[in-house]
Amino acid sequence: MKTMIKDNVIFVSGIDTNIGKSYATGYLAREWNRCGRRTITQKLIQTGNTDLSEDIERHRHIMGCGLLPEDREGLTMPEIFTYPCSPHLAAEIDRREIDFDKIRCATETLADRYDVVLLEGAGGLMVPLTRDLLTIDFVAQQGYSLILVTSGRLGSINHTLLSLEAVEHRGIRLHSLVYNLYPEGEDKIIQTDTMEYLQTYLQKHFPGAEFVIVPCL
Repeated sequence: MKTMIKDNVIFVSGIDTNIGKSYATGYLAREWNRCGRRTITQKLIQTGNTDLSEDIERHRHIMGCGLLPEDREGLTMPEIFTYPCSPHLAAEIDRREIDFDKIRCATETLADRYDVVLLEGAGGLMVPLTRDLLTIDFVAQQGYSLILVTSGRLGSINHTLLSLEAVEHRGIRLHSLVYNLYPEGEDKIIQTDTMEYLQTYLQKHFPGAEFVIVPCL
């Protein structure tokens, strides 16, 4: 059963690890704030850190601001685990369970204070949060719409279409497909063709979703 929390919370995931989710999340927050749409970012679960989420720090750097009051309150980084791995394993290594109630309460508070909350996940959509719960199923349960981050590197078409098929199967609303040009150095022929292919695919299969290009800053 879906448990809709707030319709101004948008989940950000990617087609793979190291696809530039944090970069894209910070960029979108910066641009939306500049347009007058008060936006804050939140990290669902941070691994590989102790007291401070490196992804939130990256968001704030891209947004051009320091840490926010909500960062210092812990609302934007409610669960941090020390080992740099999938959340399910990081929680087991630290010998404590993920507190999903704490995460939800933090998200609700942020959603009350801001126009939009960009909630960044860890890794791709199929990353396990626990031994029994995948990230994509958490998104579906909460009723969040989704921003999916992809890129122009070789293999991105395959990973993107598999992710979109899983999204459609679970009835998740696709807010946008974000095409990340960061980092530089990809094969330009492949990058351009991948962009054109995914734009056409999106128009045909997800006509209500946006296609957003994120440039290198």
